[in-house]
Amino acid sequence: MRQYIRHPTEMPIHYWLSDNADASTASDLVNDISTSGLSFHSTYRIKPGSSISIRIDVKPPPFIATGNVVWCRREKKGYLVGVNFNDLDIEFSMRMVEQVCYIEQYRREILRKEGRRMSSEQAAVEWISQFAGSFPV
Repeated sequence: MRQYIRHPTEMPIHYWLSDNADASTASDLVNDISTSGLSFHSTYRIKPGSSISIRIDVKPPPFIATGNVVWCRREKKGYLVGVNFNDLDIEFSMRMVEQVCYIEQYRREILRKEGRRMSSEQAAVEWISQFAGSFPV
């Protein structure tokens, strides 16, 4: 049984294997996110048990965390990779990342549905006033 609620998102993610300092950073999209970890789409297979560093450029400073790959599943186009974070102090930061993901998703949805363009800050003000009280914990 899942201990944490996962929230879908499509934020860009940058990652590199921690045990390979010479490796370049890869970029893909986050699939979903929770306070204990996340999953993301990858163009190549990453071995479960690998130590991985993650960067999500949500707002300065970017969210950076280290975790372990817990699973890697083949998809039609590439792989879906599950990561569990090592540091329990990451939980608060992950909640902030989750909210930013929701706000950015809201901003894109308003543009698509209403044709209204807003900055991330404007979207945050609207999203917080409408949805922050019901944000899942």
